[in-house]
Amino acid sequence: MRASGILLHISSLPSPYGIGTFGKEAYQFVDFLERAGQKFWQILPIGPTSYGDSPYQSFSTFAGNPYFIDLDLLKEDGLLEPGDYENLDWGDQANLVDYEKIYQNRFVVLRKAYEKGFPLERRKVEAFRKLHNDWIEDYALFMALKSRFEDKAWTSWEESIRRRKPEALAHWRQELKDQVDFWVYLQYLFYQQWEALKEYANQRKVKMIGDLPIYVAMDSADVWANPQLFQLDKDLRPTFVAGVPPDYFAPEGQLWGNPLYRWELHKQTGYDWWIRRMKAATTIYDTVRIDHFRGFAGYYAVPFGDENAVNGKWVKGPGMELFQAMERALGKRSIIAEDLGVLTEDVHKLLKDSGFPGMKVLQFAFEPNWDNGYLPHNHVENCVVYTGTHDNDTLTGWWETALDDHERQHALDYLHITPDEGIHWGMLRGAWSSVAWLTVAPIQDFLQLGKEARMNTPSTLGGNWRFRLLKGQLTEELADRIERLSGLYQRSAR
Repeated sequence: MRASGILLHISSLPSPYGIGTFGKEAYQFVDFLERAGQKFWQILPIGPTSYGDSPYQSFSTFAGNPYFIDLDLLKEDGLLEPGDYENLDWGDQANLVDYEKIYQNRFVVLRKAYEKGFPLERRKVEAFRKLHNDWIEDYALFMALKSRFEDKAWTSWEESIRRRKPEALAHWRQELKDQVDFWVYLQYLFYQQWEALKEYANQRKVKMIGDLPIYVAMDSADVWANPQLFQLDKDLRPTFVAGVPPDYFAPEGQLWGNPLYRWELHKQTGYDWWIRRMKAATTIYDTVRIDHFRGFAGYYAVPFGDENAVNGKWVKGPGMELFQAMERALGKRSIIAEDLGVLTEDVHKLLKDSGFPGMKVLQFAFEPNWDNGYLPHNHVENCVVYTGTHDNDTLTGWWETALDDHERQHALDYLHITPDEGIHWGMLRGAWSSVAWLTVAPIQDFLQLGKEARMNTPSTLGGNWRFRLLKGQLTEELADRIERLSGLYQRSAR
């Protein structure tokens, strides 16, 4: 089966309330995908975001982001009145998310929905709790404690609860019972709305591609509840943290700061935590893209406290043993491996042995190397081709600033791009015509948007993850043009 899809995060959907949600615009985007003949909608991680607003730094790998709960749907369910949320300040730029305004106002509104809905839906919520009891109680208590301790990281909490002493856990569960119930209820609402949207998409033959970061955030319920699974010292501080080594683009490397896994202990448990994590991800998505796949072959460990990633070292990862354990427990699941970055022989072998499709990014294809592996003539069927990812500039920005004259001419010649077609549709044609079974492009590239629409610039703080579509940008004419392109290369669902 040949197929194609569009990359658009939930936060980037239009909405009158500051950020994209699981509401009307999400359903309309599914309708757009159906008309455009697309079989896949790819999104970024949907966990609750923490400091910096990155979906790759979440308070929980299992929980969903309450920002995506649609307020109009809550009104339809009788949980909110229009006056509860319609006149609040959600930001003054329709094309950008104002996370500070969202943070200030969203939970006040959701609290009103909780106070009205929780007593009425207590039985359903309890059933939901039991279904997700392997993570939800720790997550809800974690969030309640963060509120109690002025949003400080768990490593700054009182010693007894920081170390999860049984008497401290029992005390705070009782002390913060209302807050814990509130955070559980938000997850109940989140999953209710997500599952309805996914069902709507699947009924229209649109599958959801989700994103699973390899690492979790240090300030997360995951690390607080399972410190033994991570490389922490006796004071619960990391010994080494994640990053990538220096290269041409980042002379000091990239210091991500996530705690690293204690893989030998994961192995002793039969990789139970990872199996539960993958089961959850492959349940809520149809296909899962595993971020930073190369880290399973070998990961880069930087001493905690270093200001950059220069002094890191490569350490052997769990390799195929992890994925074999997953397959024994879960059967075969639909997975895409993000195999970008420094690719050594062990990474190539792991990708081949796993059987997962890797990624080819066309923006990387026209550097001065005539046998570049990202050029379409070097693609294989078992891969996924992207014009660019959420970490790349838009095609406009890339074309204007990232290439020299020789590289631009190489791209024009290779793809036979004419002035009438233009670089955007020429690059899209190059991706769609590939032998790869699946090709995906960010919506920004179909809309020919500039640098202002870039989703993320790695190794920078502030200004990222804010891009939003404007209402009316997704026209029937655009859908029809995408469908014609997809039909031409036998990728259309129509």
